[in-house]
Amino acid sequence: MEIHSLEQVEKLSLKKERIFDTGKIRYLIRAILASMFIGFGVIVAFRTGSYFYVMDSPWAYPMAGLTFSVAIILIAYGGADLFTGDTFYHTYAAIRKKMSWLTVSKLWLYTYIGNIIGAVLFAFLIYATGLFNEPEINSFLLTVTDKKMVDPVSELFFRAVLCNWLICMAFFVPMSMKDDIAKMAAMVLFVFGFFISGYEHSIANMCTFAIALVTDNPGAVSAEGIVRNLIPVTAGNILGGAIFMGVVYYYINRPFLSETKD
Repeated sequence: MEIHSLEQVEKLSLKKERIFDTGKIRYLIRAILASMFIGFGVIVAFRTGSYFYVMDSPWAYPMAGLTFSVAIILIAYGGADLFTGDTFYHTYAAIRKKMSWLTVSKLWLYTYIGNIIGAVLFAFLIYATGLFNEPEINSFLLTVTDKKMVDPVSELFFRAVLCNWLICMAFFVPMSMKDDIAKMAAMVLFVFGFFISGYEHSIANMCTFAIALVTDNPGAVSAEGIVRNLIPVTAGNILGGAIFMGVVYYYINRPFLSETKD
């Protein structure tokens, strides 16, 4: 089943390349959708968690983590392109010599830019709704974002490595499953694990920071703090997806993959 899943990873990566070749704007829109879907997850998570947070309940983070899982289901079934997952897919395809490293770098760049645009657009939509203006609603979100901007850079990096390792597994493991309900359940568990563990996801952070910026709390989030977080977190996510997933799964399955190589 593992080999079958890796074949799906390769096909998915090559499909993304074909979409990119037939229309870069189309590819960019798919990336924009991914971070907007994560934005939905951020809103659901922090609005749910805030009800527990204001009561000083230990259930704030578990409930937020559980409800945030809606994001990965939207991405997996909504035809969107997420940068963190692509670090695994395209690395694996390149190692298999099915894709050039130059193409990998282009796809990563377009996906990352699209994810940024999507985060900004979603934040604007949330600002227009006025749903995050009340202190009792946005206090949980702002507490989390404030901590992300001041945590040690080295810690952010390694949290990001572990994060994308787990997130890529959330997409990879369900590939061997046939039932959609089972796939969704597995995804929810993996994402809950990432959230409750306190790991760092670059695109989720983008969306969280963007939403925090448009809340009625001037100065709560700084551009310097955002950059300070996103640089090590993005680097860690790349390492987690490319090395711990792409390289490792190619290496441990290499004797079997050679038989299926074109």
